[in-house]
Amino acid sequence: MLVLLGFAMIAVFMVLIMTKKLTPVLALIIVPTVFGLFAGAGLGIGDMVLDSMKSMTSTAALLMFAIIYFGLMIDVGLFDPLVRFILRKLGNDPAKVVLGTALLAAAVSLDGDGSTTFILTTAAMLPIYLRLKMSPVVLTCVAGLANGTMNIVPWGGPTARAASALKIDVNDVFVPMIPSLVAGLAVVLVFAWVLGLQERNRLRATQPEIWGVPDTAEAFDGGTAAGGSRTSRRGPGTGGSGTAGIAPEGSSVAVLERTELLVDDSDTAMADTALDPNRKTLRPKLQWFNLGLTIAVMGMLIADLVPLPYVFMVGSAIALLVNFPHVKDQGAQLVAHAPSIVAVVSMVMAAAVLTGVLTGTGMVEAMSAWLVQIIPADMGPLMAVITGVLSIPMTFFMSNDAFYFGVLPVLSETAAHYGISAAEMARASITGQPFHMQSPLVPAILLLVSLAKVDLGDHHKKVLWRSAVVSLVMLGVGMLTGAIGIG
Repeated sequence: MLVLLGFAMIAVFMVLIMTKKLTPVLALIIVPTVFGLFAGAGLGIGDMVLDSMKSMTSTAALLMFAIIYFGLMIDVGLFDPLVRFILRKLGNDPAKVVLGTALLAAAVSLDGDGSTTFILTTAAMLPIYLRLKMSPVVLTCVAGLANGTMNIVPWGGPTARAASALKIDVNDVFVPMIPSLVAGLAVVLVFAWVLGLQERNRLRATQPEIWGVPDTAEAFDGGTAAGGSRTSRRGPGTGGSGTAGIAPEGSSVAVLERTELLVDDSDTAMADTALDPNRKTLRPKLQWFNLGLTIAVMGMLIADLVPLPYVFMVGSAIALLVNFPHVKDQGAQLVAHAPSIVAVVSMVMAAAVLTGVLTGTGMVEAMSAWLVQIIPADMGPLMAVITGVLSIPMTFFMSNDAFYFGVLPVLSETAAHYGISAAEMARASITGQPFHMQSPLVPAILLLVSLAKVDLGDHHKKVLWRSAVVSLVMLGVGMLTGAIGIG
């Protein structure tokens, strides 16, 4: 009964948020409450939720002050030069912009922290997406894929958990999986390029007044570009000041008119966006101080000398005090970022209801035991492969701690009878991380969709099947290289 209720609860939750019948916060509260009562939790359901919530308070604090800190850095102009640099390098081609998003997210993910990755990636790329009228869902999809793939680095968490749970060296788990990591990133880049091409075609079809269409380029001949300049049949990057670039004949590349508006510091470049060059919060004289402070904060994150929430608390306090010495301005800055804070922290706290009910009622244990029992004996030699496949849905529906410390040891013990080593089981178990990172139980993904103002259901529609493909490719490459064997 617990198994049925557990899977039914998760299914109902996913359907409700993907069909937009309920917001994620309401679904995270209402659905587990109803199923928890059916499971016999009774009045004890409150204690289950509070126990789960206690374990999430540090995460909520981390996200709250991380939003404040990086929000301040965006307001004071720390990332403006980075955005202008990216714009110059990527130009105005949506395919290149999306590919650049994937590369940026993968590079920043090297620090092992998903929240930091998503904050920096969103800060740098979201204004570009909005300026080009691209879909922010593409940004969250690509960033989520890249970060999920990179999440298997030893300092990212899952690999260390798997190694600790099975009492093996973390290098024995990660190093043989490097080819799988490379293959996974290659698939992510392919997905990014295809999504970019789709955005290019969508914009060309929906905004013909802005985007040049090769088949109808003659419609622009004799016309006037935005800004009063006559159009010309020149390729991307060749239009001079005040001219609009139209794709060359026979080319399928759509080119945005007046590309120079996207790369200079004029009033129109980033007007009415988070990076408006005329915003009153800019602090150009403090650019080097803010950069040094951010480097120090990131260094503390990597060194892990003190708890991360405290790092961002202190960093935010220093940033506020130096950049906004007046109390009134400090209060205004906190209020300005309140919507993002409420959106993220409320979902983290609401997620405690789901995890609390899953754990407190015994659903997680029952679901794990059932999955182990239904594996036929003659499938024993395939336990590593089965573990890799199971890691995709199981790490999505439960925390990494629950899977790696609760489920993986049981599966590994069973696999040992068929000659499959603990290291192979650990390697297989981390291949589901690209899918895991899209779970609503992962605070970082809630942060990403909140910062990009994207509905979680829309994000899931675009990212889930792609992340499953990345996970399966990583598993397959692991098998081909011998990192994940068959007993």
